[in-house]
Amino acid sequence: MRTVAPIAVLLLGAAWLPLAWAADPPPAPVVAPTTSGDAKAPKDDAARLEVSGKIQLDLISDFKKVDPQWNATLRPSTIPINCPGLLGTNDPGCGKDGETIFSVRQTSIAFKGFVPTQAGQLHTELSLDLFNPSDGGNTRFRLLNAWAEVGAFGVGQYYTLMMNIDLFPNTIDYWGPSGMLFVRNPQVRYTPYKTDNARFAVSLEAPNAAIDTGKLPLAGLAFTGWTKYPDIAAKYSANGGWGFFDLGGIVRSVGYKSTATADGNPSGAKTGWGFTADGALTFGKDRVVTQVTYGEGIASYFNDGGVDLAPVGGVGQGAQLVKSVGMMLYYDHQWSGMWASSIGYSEHHQDNTGGQATNAFKTGSYASTNLLYTPAKNVLWGTEFLWGKKEQNDGGSAIDTRVQFTGQFKF
Repeated sequence: MRTVAPIAVLLLGAAWLPLAWAADPPPAPVVAPTTSGDAKAPKDDAARLEVSGKIQLDLISDFKKVDPQWNATLRPSTIPINCPGLLGTNDPGCGKDGETIFSVRQTSIAFKGFVPTQAGQLHTELSLDLFNPSDGGNTRFRLLNAWAEVGAFGVGQYYTLMMNIDLFPNTIDYWGPSGMLFVRNPQVRYTPYKTDNARFAVSLEAPNAAIDTGKLPLAGLAFTGWTKYPDIAAKYSANGGWGFFDLGGIVRSVGYKSTATADGNPSGAKTGWGFTADGALTFGKDRVVTQVTYGEGIASYFNDGGVDLAPVGGVGQGAQLVKSVGMMLYYDHQWSGMWASSIGYSEHHQDNTGGQATNAFKTGSYASTNLLYTPAKNVLWGTEFLWGKKEQNDGGSAIDTRVQFTGQFKF
């Protein structure tokens, strides 16, 4: 009797095997063991976790040169001009023209959570990619967003309220247009007004003072940025079948202090400010996206280039805010269900002060066009031509041109 039962079980299991294989297995569940919906909230069983991301390889043929730390993308501010440079020092990237780059740094992953609560649905996002510029251009994980939002409140690191991520054109270069606003900022956000087609929000955001000490180090002086108060931003947004429109503004304290004295003096702060207007106009499957930004002491919010504060002139003359003007205009076109293109131009320009050095950033220009092929859902192949130009305070300039080939696979 001890051998009959196991044999019977094996025979019965074998008889059912063809039936088990006849249908596809159910999808693997995504489980968040410590998370569940609020029992007092509606739709308690709606709590869920979404995982998404992409695997991407960029093959870049650069015809000129850029700073090696940034060679996996085109940032005009990283194009070398001074070769040899001032006082015998070269800009990063000087040398022979031409370089081939392979990069998987656009590969990314995101985790999004949705949990019903009595205050509304709690939405969280944690996302990372492999583009870590602070690590010498190496392929290492970098935090993108760490965000939580419920009801009218949001906290964490997210896209600054001054920008709209939906404005980003259909390009495959990583960094993108130099003259658009783009920064992920730790912040507290409040949205007192929200409908299906409009919203108004305000935010307190992490301050950052990009300081240019200009000619002062030559006089033995040393300064660093001083951020005593948070930045305050506000934005009104509207959307519909025609596209969307945003109007935003920001006020911020941009300060400086001495690192060479016990009391931190000389020191001071200026009130930076800025306004931006952006929008997208859709017609059929095509769209035009544009943005115009103007202000003083707001370079920290631009996608590339510039400083917030710089010396007025010589020693003892104080500091002044640096004016920024930015613009972007792109056209995204759908040739067919599988083929698409994007073409456009962007620029960030600064009015340099009398105390800035001759090699200070003045203007960064960026242009691109591409041809994208989507043979299947979540699969993209693309070729993109990119052009960038950097101009510095003394009128010196240099350009970089490159072609990027990309394979992108989303999950």
